[in-house]
Amino acid sequence: MIPDQRREHILKLLQERHVLSISELTSMLSVSHMTVRRDIQALENEGKVLSVTGGVRLAARLKSEPSYLAKAQLEVPAKRAIARAAAELVRENFTIYLDAGTTTLQMVPLLTDKAGLTVVTNDFNVVGHLMEYPNIELIHTGGVVSHADHSSVGQFTAEFLRRVNVDIAFVASSSWDVDRGSTTPSEAKVVAKQELLRVASKSVLTVDSTKYGKFGTFTVARLEEFDLIITDDRLPANAVQQLRERDIRLQLVPVD
Repeated sequence: MIPDQRREHILKLLQERHVLSISELTSMLSVSHMTVRRDIQALENEGKVLSVTGGVRLAARLKSEPSYLAKAQLEVPAKRAIARAAAELVRENFTIYLDAGTTTLQMVPLLTDKAGLTVVTNDFNVVGHLMEYPNIELIHTGGVVSHADHSSVGQFTAEFLRRVNVDIAFVASSSWDVDRGSTTPSEAKVVAKQELLRVASKSVLTVDSTKYGKFGTFTVARLEEFDLIITDDRLPANAVQQLRERDIRLQLVPVD
């Protein structure tokens, strides 16, 4: 097979098996390890696959998100580690934005002793937790309620954000990769997130590594538009290399 035929065959095999090792592909295709690695690199450059340790998997399209309660049970140690690193960026008298998400929610207990802190959020769970701390000025954006995400979304939320100034915005994402950026399957989330990036002095993407290589229908922002990405240290080495080659500022945190 010529390279294009071989790469199409790799994609068909991955659609059946989802994940394949380098050794399996060399046997199936009767080619060398080096040839397989070149094919994987070419497909990865096109955003069709993602390298994993010793193999490759399909880049996954995210058609919908799990419910807030379901997400809260996933990758908890990684989310806590990311939240600790993010909270260290918050200083007294800051105005910060906590985007709706279970990773940003993990930041809340780490912020309650910050003097003069103002928290702006579209997340009803964040509001519920911080309601008990009168030392924190708490502002909810309002907007159309997303029941699944326990948050407000849409144009009303975006219009509110145009009237605030934020020192740091901590932004959540359900999917991200180096080529497509931060994406979402929900169009209603896009306008508020994009407005947030315009009003924040600094924007930090807080997202765990399991969401890397997935993509939704709608693009929120290129990864270069964030001042910092905080994720866990299980992010594949090739992904780390690609991100740093594009001068994307990346902080990897160890997971307990």
